[in-house]
Amino acid sequence: MSDEQRFLDRLAERNAQRGNEPTWVAARRQAGAARFEALGFPHRRVEDWKYTNVRDIARTDFTLAGDAEFSPATAAALTLPVDAHRLTFVDGVFAPALSALGDLPEGVQVLPLSQALADNHEAVGGPLGRLTGVDFSAFAALNTAFMEEGAVVRLAPRTVVDKPIVLQFLSRSGEHQVMSHPRILVEAASSSQATLIEHHVGEAEAANFTNLVEEVILDRGAILTHYKLQEAPIKDSHIASIHVEQARDSRYLSFNLNLGGGLVRNDLVTELNGEGAEAVFNGLFYGQGRQHVDNHTWANHNAPRTFSHENYKGILDDRAHGVFNGKVVVKRDSQQIEADQSNANLLLSDRAEIDTKPELEIYADDVKCAHGATTGQLDEEAVFALRTRGIDEQTARGLLTLAFAGEVMDLVDLDAVSERVELAVAGKLPERFNLAGLVETASALNEE
Repeated sequence: MSDEQRFLDRLAERNAQRGNEPTWVAARRQAGAARFEALGFPHRRVEDWKYTNVRDIARTDFTLAGDAEFSPATAAALTLPVDAHRLTFVDGVFAPALSALGDLPEGVQVLPLSQALADNHEAVGGPLGRLTGVDFSAFAALNTAFMEEGAVVRLAPRTVVDKPIVLQFLSRSGEHQVMSHPRILVEAASSSQATLIEHHVGEAEAANFTNLVEEVILDRGAILTHYKLQEAPIKDSHIASIHVEQARDSRYLSFNLNLGGGLVRNDLVTELNGEGAEAVFNGLFYGQGRQHVDNHTWANHNAPRTFSHENYKGILDDRAHGVFNGKVVVKRDSQQIEADQSNANLLLSDRAEIDTKPELEIYADDVKCAHGATTGQLDEEAVFALRTRGIDEQTARGLLTLAFAGEVMDLVDLDAVSERVELAVAGKLPERFNLAGLVETASALNEE
């Protein structure tokens, strides 16, 4: 039996359990399955997967979760302490007992995909799959084949959501390794504004597979701040495809923060389709042990006077492996665009490895574009300078590492998110230290 057939057999078992569903859903499942079978799992001879081996995913006999049982105390300990509207999923299954939507403002819908399909499947059928079709990748096709749960977020014109919207995905340890294929659809109408926090976390011993597809549609003047905080257990595998469509004067602000997972791949694509549209990609990936984190980004400037700014930081320790491939494409006649891209990496071990490839593909002549990549290690003189101020070596190294991440983290407006990143990157710092002041000192010392 081929690796692909094992997954298709699981799909056949699931399909046999389903009740009646809209014809278009069944047709898309069939198309996803057929495309996945044709493509097969990507291998390292495929250029976009040259540095990422998904063999362990392909060869694991994953099951599908049948319930959303999860210890409320454990869930509470893992949940970000933010005042928010929250949907929670356990191994891809909606968990109403762990969700807390509260009183949503008028003009805001936040609901599980299963409910959206049951309430009005025709309203979902149009946008779902329009940006990320089955041809995007084998994993996108596999997600489409299994598509049944996830989240739908809709904002009416001129709606401003004061509290963040949290989509929490919990990974559970158990007798069987499970897979989930969540689908997220965000539709922000003209001049609407919201903050979306997508949080992946789980029990320490979980060893599951999440295969996410997310589509974000921003109408004219819409603004979305999107935090993707990935703290999956170290044995989990996490594959994500995020596709954004931006109309005139829209703004998409992304914080892609990767701290967990044994094998992680993020594909982030934005289509800048209207003048004045702006995309800001901020990324931080931290790897230790034998973690593998792969980030691929695309900013497609399809209209003139569009703007993209990208800053990704990688921190790798032990035998961790990082991959960054950022691509900016300026289409013909997309004049007067501005695009800049930066990837800086810090290796904390001689055995850590980074493969980085920033790219520009330009078919217009009146543009401002720049890109660059750097890789280095901690400045031992700066470590020594901090130690002369009474700081032990471990704390000094943690502070300098945190200072390296500061260019991205200074833009994070949510303390709960910042604290998770600081704890992962620098460890538990003594409370007697003024963290902000020490990081500033460490940054200054690094520049001397």
